Amino acid sequence: MSEQLPAGVERHAFDGTDRLATRGEPVYGEPTDGEWRAWNPHRSKLGAMLEVGMDTGLEGGETVLYLGAASGTTVSHVADFAGPTYAVEFAARPVRDLLETADSRERLFPLLKDARKPETYAHIVESDVDVIVQDVATRGQARVALENRRFLADDGRLLLAVKARSEDVTREPAAVFADVREELSEGYEILETELLENYHADHLGIVARPR
Repeated sequence: MSEQLPAGVERHAFDGTDRLATRGEPVYGEPTDGEWRAWNPHRSKLGAMLEVGMDTGLEGGETVLYLGAASGTTVSHVADFAGPTYAVEFAARPVRDLLETADSRERLFPLLKDARKPETYAHIVESDVDVIVQDVATRGQARVALENRRFLADDGRLLLAVKARSEDVTREPAAVFADVREELSEGYEILETELLENYHADHLGIVARPR
């Protein structure tokens, strides 16, 4: 399969295995080779989406709004190849790590905010961002994407990792995914979906654009 990797993301050999990598300071104990550091898809939904060959539309240099940044594992890789990267995280403890990660990344802007309440950071995040990356472990994941659509450029992309167990632990993941896709279609056209099963159990990757 021909890979569509953004500029600034390459495959490098680490311990004899070809892996995705970006250039930047290591963050979570990942293997490094010179200035390159391995991007672990088992610890990153977006990394998994790239590994399974999804067409994310990422080219490098984009303005990104990242929802659910946690301590910065994935968003650190994004900030290595993207443009301004706004990293929204609700929990104070991981934000401390996120701030540390941002020390060596001048394009990474951590925000201690709730992704379910975009009005609380609308004065900080520029409008017309190129990409929203969403990885929030909460109920109402489609609603979060719809609420944050206001920031996305008309030709922008939503890269969403849906965690079935966060929506409803009692239901079959396939049923949860169907509901999320249906609700999402209120504001987005879904371009591609792919199970991330090899890397993350009960997760669906979605690429969409605003309607």
